[in-house]
Amino acid sequence: MSAPAQTLRLILGDQLNPRHSWFAQRDPGVVHVLMEVRQETDYVQHHAQKILAIFAAMRDFARQLREAGHRVRYIALDDPSNRQSIPDNLAALMRHYGASGLEWQAPDEWRLDTQLRDWAAAQPFETCAVDSEHFLAPRDAVAQHFRGRKQWLMEHFYRAMRQRHRVLLTSTGEPEGGQWNFDAENRKPWPGTPAPPPDTRPSHDHRALWQMIETAGVGSFGAPQADCFRWPLNRDEALAGLEHFIAEALPHFGEFEDAMSSHSPRLFHSQLSFALNVKMLHPREVIDAAEAAYRTGHAPLAAVEGFVRQILGWREYVRGFYWAHMPGYEAQNALGHQTPLPEWFWTGRTRMRCLQRAIGQSLDDAWAHHIQRLMVIGNFALLAGLDPAALHRWYLGIYIDAFEWVELPNTVGMSQFADGGRLATKPYVSSAAYIDRMSDYCKGCHYDRKAKIGERACPFNALYWDFFARHEATLGHNPRLGMVYRQLRKMAEPQLDALQARASSLKRGLDTI
Repeated sequence: MSAPAQTLRLILGDQLNPRHSWFAQRDPGVVHVLMEVRQETDYVQHHAQKILAIFAAMRDFARQLREAGHRVRYIALDDPSNRQSIPDNLAALMRHYGASGLEWQAPDEWRLDTQLRDWAAAQPFETCAVDSEHFLAPRDAVAQHFRGRKQWLMEHFYRAMRQRHRVLLTSTGEPEGGQWNFDAENRKPWPGTPAPPPDTRPSHDHRALWQMIETAGVGSFGAPQADCFRWPLNRDEALAGLEHFIAEALPHFGEFEDAMSSHSPRLFHSQLSFALNVKMLHPREVIDAAEAAYRTGHAPLAAVEGFVRQILGWREYVRGFYWAHMPGYEAQNALGHQTPLPEWFWTGRTRMRCLQRAIGQSLDDAWAHHIQRLMVIGNFALLAGLDPAALHRWYLGIYIDAFEWVELPNTVGMSQFADGGRLATKPYVSSAAYIDRMSDYCKGCHYDRKAKIGERACPFNALYWDFFARHEATLGHNPRLGMVYRQLRKMAEPQLDALQARASSLKRGLDTI
């Protein structure tokens, strides 16, 4: 029988912050609990690397806590006592230790938050949820900021966050450079130079852990890469990744942040999102490091502002948007799209080179940057009328940094316009021209990027015009789409008929594109 404990503290797999106030002092009456459970591996099918990364990082976090003198109970996936659900394991552990109280850090996902609160409310012992001490704004900050407003524009919230946290401001409180947003300077294709920095992330051997996961029967997809695993185990490795990004990639991040290349999947992106989202890194320290690079002249303002906007603006905004619209946001389908995902979402085997590259990379690495996710994969899904709920589950499963609070608004709102415009002011779609301009994907593709009809015409072209024609009643009055609909209304009827016939043919044969 283990020594009695007064309190159990639950630590979830995305709460791996060694600087949380919980760990400021050692208390022999407190047992910190981490658990690997089928409840979390199975609620959607996950990429193999996502399961590996979270389990490996959890195990390393438990090691750190023990070495710091804290009591830890770690329940491995194959532990005979594992009930495979968080509440069932907690109930057993409370009895086992004779504990009188349970504490947990507030989960970031509505699913887990509701599960823990509902279960705790029925227990005879004391329970308490504390803050995760990670985000720069509380859950309800976005809802409060936009109270009474029709449009929840991220830019408005971002400026308020810049002012509140004194980021990239002059001594008089004005934005550095005289403007809040330098996005117009950050839309260049990458010409091949400068060379992207090398990938300096450490390599880990997780073959034994992967064997345990497979033996337990956990389903997954994508390449595990267990023998040379590149995602960080802990805060020290995450900090090394941050330092490398600031020194080597940030100076060029801005101008090429929307670029795509088959020669360098990462280009100048940080790949810090996994470490941030499991809380190895705090957003403030990442923002401060980027701002210091600008202050010392190491990185240009446009690059630093663009990077800061992703974290201080978009990341905080999306989290607040998520909590304001749950539950039920995952079921939004304003455009009525219901087509199942083609098989190549799980194989990458398609003749469309852009999708082959973006999805293939996602399957190989469990990561793709935001333009690959939005303007290649999401763009095609929206134009082809794929089911947004199915796409949401795919995005949530495949990306190593995908947790519902950040992924769901990005997929349902930003990518698929399935919320009818609550988050995005217009659908983010394009024909082949945008992908050709921002990447080298069209070179050597089976399809002709310039052709609109015919068997070799790029599917993006016909699908683009068909999408706007089909949804004119819903989208035709959107002021941001005025130019598109003026072109559509000028189009000769035979030409539009041919485009829609081509689109219909493509949608009937999505698996063979």
